[in-house]
Amino acid sequence: MCDREGMQTLQRGMNFRMRGIRSVLLMSRRRNAPYPDRIEDNGRTLIYEGHDAPKTTGGPDPKSVDQPEFNPQGSLTQNGHFHHAAQTHQIGEAPSEPVQVYEKIFDGVWADNGMFHLIDSWREQRDGRQVFKFRLEVAEMDEPLAPTEEFSMEHTRLIPSDVKAEVWRRDQGQCVRCGSDKNLHFDHVIPYSKGGSSLVAANIQLLCARHNLEKRAKIA
Repeated sequence: MCDREGMQTLQRGMNFRMRGIRSVLLMSRRRNAPYPDRIEDNGRTLIYEGHDAPKTTGGPDPKSVDQPEFNPQGSLTQNGHFHHAAQTHQIGEAPSEPVQVYEKIFDGVWADNGMFHLIDSWREQRDGRQVFKFRLEVAEMDEPLAPTEEFSMEHTRLIPSDVKAEVWRRDQGQCVRCGSDKNLHFDHVIPYSKGGSSLVAANIQLLCARHNLEKRAKIA
């Protein structure tokens, strides 16, 4: 993930226009996830929650205060950057922000969820405080996606987290064809376009980038 984004590390979950190229969001739907990110519309829509203020010595619990739009110095937080981009798009003054999304499967293991567009944002009351919510929609079929991504309205767009976890354990974190543990992709054995499901581990396998591209070429 870091190699792909040209970064040594990705410390933040929200990364607005890294290197001036594109934005990146890190999400999690694991049981202990710090934010309740969710998928809707059969995988087409991601509802992503903004992030809390940093924890400070002697300061309040970040979960007890409103998620910040501005830093103490007056500059925009990551919440603020994404919120302003979404609202600028909403009033027709800018195209939607392209956002690459990665999902945490295990500690140290991240899956590529593909490219989305940031189309809306709002604040809502939750647990006695204001939090940011961001609506992102999956990029359409004719737009550039990650190498493993295909799309069909008839099937769930994203592979559920529990399915990814099962596949990772089953395939032992290696490409099923060559055993590589580098640049792995969750691949559909039977593609979306041919009726393949995202909901069962039997139709998902781990492939390295080389074998994934080779398979796509054969299918095409």
